[in-house]
Amino acid sequence: MVSTQTDNIISEKNVFSKSLKLMGNRFQISAVDEDENFANECIECGISEIQRIERLLTTFSEESETAAINKNAGIMPVPVSQETFDIIERSIRISQITQGAFDITYGSIDKRLWNFDTTMKSLPDKNTAKKMVRLVNYKNIDLDKKERTVFLKEKGMRIGFGGIGKGYAAERAKLIMREMGSTSGIVNASGDLTTWGYQPNGKPWTIGVVNPNAAGEIFSYMNVTDLAIATSGNYEKYILIKGKKYSHTINPRTGLPVTGIKSVTIVTTNAELADAMTTPVMIMGIRAGLDMINQIKGIEAIIVDDNDIVYKSNNIHFT
Repeated sequence: MVSTQTDNIISEKNVFSKSLKLMGNRFQISAVDEDENFANECIECGISEIQRIERLLTTFSEESETAAINKNAGIMPVPVSQETFDIIERSIRISQITQGAFDITYGSIDKRLWNFDTTMKSLPDKNTAKKMVRLVNYKNIDLDKKERTVFLKEKGMRIGFGGIGKGYAAERAKLIMREMGSTSGIVNASGDLTTWGYQPNGKPWTIGVVNPNAAGEIFSYMNVTDLAIATSGNYEKYILIKGKKYSHTINPRTGLPVTGIKSVTIVTTNAELADAMTTPVMIMGIRAGLDMINQIKGIEAIIVDDNDIVYKSNNIHFT
């Protein structure tokens, strides 16, 4: 998770914020302005946009396009909006770049495989885990551009946007707020955040990266504007089995939890991409993950391993 810090210097402009639960996560939407009413109006419009995205992408409502796609897996293609089609197309592109480490068909994992609470006392065996992830394969998503349909080729397949949806919603809220005339602000989607403009004192936003060993404790800072940051870590949701911590991040190839990395922070210009790239770097591991990041222009990474050693991509700078 990341946190934001605002320098306390008197200015005609102020930071106005609202926090609430959206998409199952805590969002904080902030706008900088001299006019509190206008700032709050921008914030409310940002919230409305996030709620719209949630209705569009949720798997918890039978009315959503996602639910319709999943319901018709192995049966028939489903016509969808251009927006849903586009986000699925972008997701497949990220799957290709990450060689399947990012995969929206992760929703196909049998729910009996993992239960990240105190009732889980042992890991499933490798063969059982492998069998239960057999339907996870982005290559079995068939997109028809002409008809604008989505077809999951195998019965039982499911897609879900848990690895990209928050970032997309944050980016959309930012766009709406900027179109209204908001010149500066932050949309923080439970640690996946996007920034624009500057603090009231004219300085960039100060973003703190949380220590994976102590929630709420900051281990480094970055000064940013017009950038997005996302962090994924095993400190957020995990199980302890025989004294060892296992992350809720599951490798879609094996069905088993990722080990060796405590947290991954991605810095780039787009919150959707930042959100989507944290998990694959964690799955790929330190060397392969950083090699990939270093080959992509405009994206950087900070990795903390299980021994608290910090690794970073070539062009990242923090204090």
